[in-house]
Amino acid sequence: MATITKKTFSSLRRSKNEKHQLEKGAIIKNNPQNYPQTGQWSNQEFVVGDKCIGCELCVTYCPEAAIRLTKRGDKRKAVIDPAFCKGCGICAEECPVKAITKHQKR
Repeated sequence: MATITKKTFSSLRRSKNEKHQLEKGAIIKNNPQNYPQTGQWSNQEFVVGDKCIGCELCVTYCPEAAIRLTKRGDKRKAVIDPAFCKGCGICAEECPVKAITKHQKR
């Protein structure tokens, strides 16, 4: 069994940190084409109905940032991107007018 001394361990740790160190303020870009889409494994989806008042609560509470507001005429309406939605339902719970509902995918 090998023994790692404090000196050896700290040099291992230092070299590992050097490899993965990011510059302050760096942005890690995520390319969705490299990964399977989240919505592919789910048999349900959340749909925003006509009752949406554009209050942005769903946008604020969505942990996956899968909801955005779009302008339709003079009103704003939430739109859920099924590629990033994990189906947690927080948006539907937070909606004050219950405009977001769960449906089975067809």
